[in-house]
Amino acid sequence: MLRRPIITALVLTSALVAVPQAMAAGSIWYGDADPLSTALELPPAVYGAGFKPEMAGQTCTGLDVSRALTLADVTEAALCNNPQTRESYANAKVQAAQLGIAKSAFLPTVTDSISANQNFVRPESASRGREFNNLSNSLAVSYLLYDFGNRDAALENARQLLNAVSATQSAIVQNILLSTVKAYYQVQTDIALLDATRESERFNLESFKAAEAKYKAGVSTPADKLQAETAYAQAVLNRISAEGTLKTDYGILANVMGLHANTPLKLAPGVNSPVNTAEIERDINQLIEYARVRRPDLMASEAQVSAAKASIEASRAAAKPTVSVGVSNSFQDGSSLSSSSTSTLGLTVTVPIFAGYGPTYRIRAAEATAEAREAQREQLKLQISLDVWTAFQNLRTAHETIRSAEALVSSAKESARVALGRYKAGVGNIIDTLNAQSALASADQQKIKADLGRNIARAALAQAIGSLDSVMIQSLPGGGKALTEEAP
Repeated sequence: MLRRPIITALVLTSALVAVPQAMAAGSIWYGDADPLSTALELPPAVYGAGFKPEMAGQTCTGLDVSRALTLADVTEAALCNNPQTRESYANAKVQAAQLGIAKSAFLPTVTDSISANQNFVRPESASRGREFNNLSNSLAVSYLLYDFGNRDAALENARQLLNAVSATQSAIVQNILLSTVKAYYQVQTDIALLDATRESERFNLESFKAAEAKYKAGVSTPADKLQAETAYAQAVLNRISAEGTLKTDYGILANVMGLHANTPLKLAPGVNSPVNTAEIERDINQLIEYARVRRPDLMASEAQVSAAKASIEASRAAAKPTVSVGVSNSFQDGSSLSSSSTSTLGLTVTVPIFAGYGPTYRIRAAEATAEAREAQREQLKLQISLDVWTAFQNLRTAHETIRSAEALVSSAKESARVALGRYKAGVGNIIDTLNAQSALASADQQKIKADLGRNIARAALAQAIGSLDSVMIQSLPGGGKALTEEAP
């Protein structure tokens, strides 16, 4: 009498225990498994497309901040530690999961329902019957045979959205690289400007000492001494200001690298590469066309347009009939000694007749979304042409500025040297000397800023055409080994 209820209870208990265990273990149905291999379509983690793809999947190595860092060290640390790279990769994993959901629509669905119950009659009603139990099991398999392309369109939509997210990750990587390059060269510029202000301070101190000596000798007026002392004090203030700016920009660089602003950093000595006129002799029209092929944000926009068009097809197909096949088996074992088992095979055609005009407006919304994505793509193309044009003109201006600044520094050095010599010899005046020294300090600063402008303009042009990667980084001053040929 009790054997059947005991067996039923054991079967039900085993099922209740086994299902959570399978889920916790990451079985084929749930957990961390990837049965549809969507991870293969993910972009490389951490570094993104175009930056050391051979390191995809590896963890970032620790950065030794005690040694002098090159531009390559700084950019690698920025990509490893910057939260934007992790966020972009997490977004890619979300969309990869959506792709898996779209793929799952091509597989059958299987459901199994088990129920068991034990009924007891009251003692006073024992004459009316006896205790009894019921055990039932229902297994159903369903598969969608045809849906007028709804699944295909949904799959294409998910795949294009994943392509868009992957391209967006590449764009984020290039933006981080450009920000890091700017921060790195700003610190290098600050170091050079600090050296220039120290040199200007030394020069003004020498002038002040000369004016003071001539005043004590009685061959100069107090005005000469005071003017020289004022110029020297201003040079000291400029040096103190340059030191503060350098410390601030070191903190900005550390922040871009994903480190605390107070992290002590030391950069390798800056190296200015020779002026390469080939950079400014390239055809601007070819650069713009090249950008339209390589820019990751444009690739993302193109993928979004394709996804929107696929969404239109999915919305249209969703309003059409579907054909499904189903197989089921039902087993029941009741209180009597008899049991039953029933199997069915059926074909189901579902024809949507009226859904309150919802499908119509979903189609219209999808069409309007596609139109908006196309407009955004065209606007981005215009912006890309402007980005390339602006970056190229900035690079040309930087090259021309460097030539002029070099000539200016050369003449200013000679003028300051001659003016100070004439003043010491008693044939010049302090005004000419101080003016010459001020002109030299200004020329030095212009030359240093021109070098900064050229380095940043080169990186900005590479980012504008979508080729700011490790190869481009290495071609910049301080970036690593020199290239044998010019990057496109």
